[in-house]
Amino acid sequence: MKRHFLLVTIFGLFSLIPSIRELDAQSTQRVQKLEQLAEQLQLTPQQTIQLVPILKAEAPEIQAIKTDPSLSRIQKLERLKAVHDRTDPQVRAILTPQQYQRLQEIRRAEIQQAIQQHR
Repeated sequence: MKRHFLLVTIFGLFSLIPSIRELDAQSTQRVQKLEQLAEQLQLTPQQTIQLVPILKAEAPEIQAIKTDPSLSRIQKLERLKAVHDRTDPQVRAILTPQQYQRLQEIRRAEIQQAIQQHR
C-alpha cells in the first residue's frame, strides 16, 4: 500500500512536469525535493496535486534567498519567513494538522541549514 502510494505520488508529481529530459540539474533537484517532501508528509495524491504548484512557485524565491551572498543571516531568515508566511494559508488548508506541523519542522531545519551554509 505504501509503495503504491509513493508511486502514485511520484507519477502525480511527474505529470505536472512537461518532460524530465528537458529539466536542468536544478529542476531535477527540485523534483527530488518535492518527492521527498511528499513522502515525509505522507501526502495523498490529491494533496500532492494541490501542494506541488504552491511549492514549485516558491522554490526559486527560496533558492535565491539561500544563495544570495549579499544578505545577512538575519535578512535571509526574514525573507524566508516572509515567503513562507505568504503561502502558509494555502498550505495549511491542504494539509492535516499533523502534516502541517511536520512541514513547519522541515522548514525550520532548512532555515538552519541555510544559516550554517552561510557561515
